[in-house]
Amino acid sequence: MIATRKRILIILFLIIVLGLLLRIIFLYNPLLTLTDEPSFRRAAGAPVLVMVFYEALCPDSKFFITKQLLPAFKVAAPIMEVQLVPYGKAHTATDSEGKYTFECQHGLTECQANTYHACAAEIIDDPLLRLEVVTCMIHDNRHPKEAMQKCAKQHNVENLDLIQKCYDSSHGAELMKLNGDATHALRPPVTFIPTITLDGSQGRQASILKDLLSEVCKIAGNTEQTQKFCTQL
Repeated sequence: MIATRKRILIILFLIIVLGLLLRIIFLYNPLLTLTDEPSFRRAAGAPVLVMVFYEALCPDSKFFITKQLLPAFKVAAPIMEVQLVPYGKAHTATDSEGKYTFECQHGLTECQANTYHACAAEIIDDPLLRLEVVTCMIHDNRHPKEAMQKCAKQHNVENLDLIQKCYDSSHGAELMKLNGDATHALRPPVTFIPTITLDGSQGRQASILKDLLSEVCKIAGNTEQTQKFCTQL
């Protein structure tokens, strides 16, 4: 009787230990993350989250934003939520005073342009206006400040001065640091710019870059709202 009780206790102990080990493995082992699947669940009817990891002087980024992102958003804004993450293959460091410094793939000018993009993305509240200004800037970012001023005026941005204040202050660098953190957190890591995630998933990059709206429609699901924008594709 005592031996049987001991065996039962030992078995229960082993089951508990095994359960704890499995929990630790699945919760804390990043290798088991399903990176090709959405990283979060979207509420029914909510827009698809489109995150664009790009660089202001990258030709492929320019092509995607001008030929895919803005046109798709103009057609189907209600089923898309766009977040812009200008940073790309840059690197973040701190100087002797603890201030953030950046090295960008296409040099100092790109770091400046990325920062203007980050500031514009935060300051401009209207999603379509935000995309129009960023698309305008990325057409020619060789002179980032002039591009921001020209595009903001062209699209009647009222708080142009706030974009410049953001750039001139430490806040612009803080936004870039956050963009860098978000970019480096991607799994698998970024190898091509731009990289686009839909609801957190990096799957089907080639298709997304070629036909963003079709891929958004596939994820959005068959609802009354999506039928308004996706049935003709």
